[in-house]
Amino acid sequence: MASTSVVAADPAAPAPADAVDTSPLPDDADGLLERLAEVSRQAQEASDEVQENSRALDDTRAQLDRANRAAKYYSAESQRARADVEANRGPVTELSQSLYRGAVIDPVSAMAGSANPQDAIDRRAFASALNADRTNTLSTFQDGLKKAADLESKANRSKASADFQLNQLEIRQGQLDERTRDLDGLKKDISTAVDGLSPDQKQRWVDRNGPIDVDVEEFLGKVAGAAGDAVSNAGGAVGAAMGKLGSPYSWGATGPDSFDCSGLMFWAYQQIGKSVPRTSSAQVAGGTSVSRGELQPGDIVGFYPGVTHVGMYIGDGKIVHASDYGIPVQVVSVDSMPFAGAARY
Repeated sequence: MASTSVVAADPAAPAPADAVDTSPLPDDADGLLERLAEVSRQAQEASDEVQENSRALDDTRAQLDRANRAAKYYSAESQRARADVEANRGPVTELSQSLYRGAVIDPVSAMAGSANPQDAIDRRAFASALNADRTNTLSTFQDGLKKAADLESKANRSKASADFQLNQLEIRQGQLDERTRDLDGLKKDISTAVDGLSPDQKQRWVDRNGPIDVDVEEFLGKVAGAAGDAVSNAGGAVGAAMGKLGSPYSWGATGPDSFDCSGLMFWAYQQIGKSVPRTSSAQVAGGTSVSRGELQPGDIVGFYPGVTHVGMYIGDGKIVHASDYGIPVQVVSVDSMPFAGAARY
């Protein structure tokens, strides 16, 4: 075991998570298991980041699609408005030249030579209407020019937004690809190291958080008998999670056969028709915050700085969680790991 090492894909490359210790694994069992636990937490953090980057990538794709649709729409509208303007340019140019030459009918002059008062009224009304029509024609043309310019401006802004979103998409895709490579490297190294443990070391690995044997039916009976609709509702999630005791751990898995820590919470709440965030830190941040002393069955409990691990409180100071590679879903004390917050859904 002394020759085995845990290596990151590229420790010099920029990454949101802390750099992974690439030195050889310790020879002593305690040091070895401690190092594996630390690197496993980093792998879980990387797995969460892959999930978050993947969702951000989907959001950016949607924004790019909206920006492209807007640019296409405003460009088409601008072309139609510009075509209307060009169709009226000839008559308007002719009218403008006429007005420039002073060809405006004076309503008073138009009354000269009238045969009778009614004729004078008709001539004055005709002259006024003709002048109003000319004025309206020019005003409509000017409005058309402004509309075309406004639409062109909107099309240009939408195109600029689409270009920006495309750039963001390429950046996020690069980040996702890089972090996925990091995660794949960590998963391979951890699985190789854990699979290479001696039988005694492997048992210590499985038992490192002090797993507790629980009579599931008896325990769920206690939860079902708890007072309050909220606790009863959460008890369904507890029952779902407890029903997966012994299931294997797998990074990024959300069941029904294997899970990572947040994947077990996500799946358990799905079984009672509730949606919770997918990643550890988001799960603790997304619900109603509760303190260590306020915990009720069904609460999601976060552990370690940055909330890189979660489990579900089941009562009596215990949680059910998907721990690490090589460790099945198990029940442990809520105090077996450093408490970092909790949330109620």
